[in-house]
Amino acid sequence: MGRIIESEGFKIGIIPQPNWKDDLHEFKKFGKPKYFFGITSGCMDTMVNHYTASKRKRSTDAYTPGGEAGFRPDYAVNTYAKILKRLYPEVPVVVGGIEASLRRVTHYDYWSDKLMPTILESSEADLLVYGMGEQPLREILQLLKRGVPFHQLTMVKQTSYQRPVTDGVPKNKKWTDIDLNSHEVCLNDKKAYASNFKHVEQESNKTFADRIIQEVNGKNTVINPPFQTMTESEMDNSFDLPYTRLPHPKYKNRGPIPAYEMIKFSVNMHRGCFGGCSFCTISAHQGKFIASRSQKSILKEVDKVTEMPDFKGYISDLGGPSANMYKMKGKDMAICDKCVSPSCIHPVVCSNLDTNHSAMTEIYRKVDANPKVKKAFVGSGIRYDLLTPEYNKNADESIDEYLEQVLTRHVSGRLKVAPEHTADETLKIMRKPSFKHFKAFKKKFDLIDKKHNLNQQLIPYFISSHPGCEEGDMANLAVETKEMGFQLEQVQDFTPTPMTVATVIYYSGYHPYTLKPYKTPKTEVEKKKQNRFFFWYKKENRDWIKNELKKANQPDLLKRLLGGKKEESNVPKWLAEKRKDKSFQGKKRKV
Repeated sequence: MGRIIESEGFKIGIIPQPNWKDDLHEFKKFGKPKYFFGITSGCMDTMVNHYTASKRKRSTDAYTPGGEAGFRPDYAVNTYAKILKRLYPEVPVVVGGIEASLRRVTHYDYWSDKLMPTILESSEADLLVYGMGEQPLREILQLLKRGVPFHQLTMVKQTSYQRPVTDGVPKNKKWTDIDLNSHEVCLNDKKAYASNFKHVEQESNKTFADRIIQEVNGKNTVINPPFQTMTESEMDNSFDLPYTRLPHPKYKNRGPIPAYEMIKFSVNMHRGCFGGCSFCTISAHQGKFIASRSQKSILKEVDKVTEMPDFKGYISDLGGPSANMYKMKGKDMAICDKCVSPSCIHPVVCSNLDTNHSAMTEIYRKVDANPKVKKAFVGSGIRYDLLTPEYNKNADESIDEYLEQVLTRHVSGRLKVAPEHTADETLKIMRKPSFKHFKAFKKKFDLIDKKHNLNQQLIPYFISSHPGCEEGDMANLAVETKEMGFQLEQVQDFTPTPMTVATVIYYSGYHPYTLKPYKTPKTEVEKKKQNRFFFWYKKENRDWIKNELKKANQPDLLKRLLGGKKEESNVPKWLAEKRKDKSFQGKKRKV
């Protein structure tokens, strides 16, 4: 954001993690700005960052030097905005970033266990920029340069503001309005709250969206439609600005920042995700349509990374929200322009979606050919369903070429993918494909692994306590994954976060699209029970699982889960047999 503001001819001062507990001198460092204060709490909601799924306070903070906790407040956007409003009441405050973006309407806050109004109301901010902020920020700056007063910035797309109900809503002939149930109605009617979300999600992901209006405390919250997806040249203009690729100078000599260390040698190829998973906020913030950089821009950044003084030859990630969606879009964009579906690949892969993987494979190979790059990893999540012809009916030969390239050149011994569950009913709520397609993908993985003698592991991610998931579903998950040779490691308890279908179901008990009721595990006891099934192989869980399955009258599951010989974790049969061969023992594979 700083570089974009500079590119529009303005000067900007950035104060990172200001101390909100002392005399507030850091908030006064640069004095009163000419146009506005901008606030973001970063690329993660502060509450997600500060607390575990069981609401325990984390002892570390990956976004702070040395991993130290306590340098940012809970609900940071609210705290910072209120301080600035108190110190400089006449100066406009603009909020943006993940925390502000995903709290732009009435939302359920898991950590306070309350329904909260738009963050504009709780923060007292004047304007909210939602989603990726380049386009709205540029328009705001250009209007200010032309002398437009800040309070007249009511027609900027992808922004939200409040005004008294008695003042009405500014007219715009190009926009159609959708009125949501008011915040006060939502407080008293969970089904009304749930029904709001369908409109919010659809309008976040349409090419030509409607304006959304919601009343709260005698004010209208007006959410203008989003900009259309950034073009390749717009993406390049944003990514090619003169970034230092370094943390703020204030952090110098305070120790490494864990989150920065993880991404300092990574390259972001694209934005957006058309998966539409019901527990994920990516499309709510970045949109479902993919915005891709040009190959030239990506390779230029790779060259810049290789020139960093501490670069050792390894690029940690060539990817995006979902690694294998680069350049993907509709074959006929006129069809996409009318689409309101939140996902392009669920319940089936859209017949209008071009899923060719060749553009990605070509970039990977060109990065591989760079003499300064020893290895470039694909660390972002890969959508395995796009690589499975049984599910992706649009698949062509490029998917096999892509997968072989990734497994042989861009994986460090383990490929992580996210089937999330094994129960079809739960997967439908998640907007994920049936588990049988993961099994088909694993066969492909094993064939390539054997062909190249890679001895790599496939690591699946799973979620427990998701809306619609019963304890019996978790027992079945444990059995199915055990019989495939897995001992699960990458597991997670469902955490409700603002602006997802799953969170709406968690709080209200209703699916926002069908208003059908669903049960969700909520108590600590229920959640712990579900999570324990993941770890059936741990000695301390065996007696408990035995008792649970006996109580549920499931002798077959009990026998399959605990009665048989423990299988080697995630190892294909051919490799297990090979390891029994004495001539194979003691040999180490090259890394």
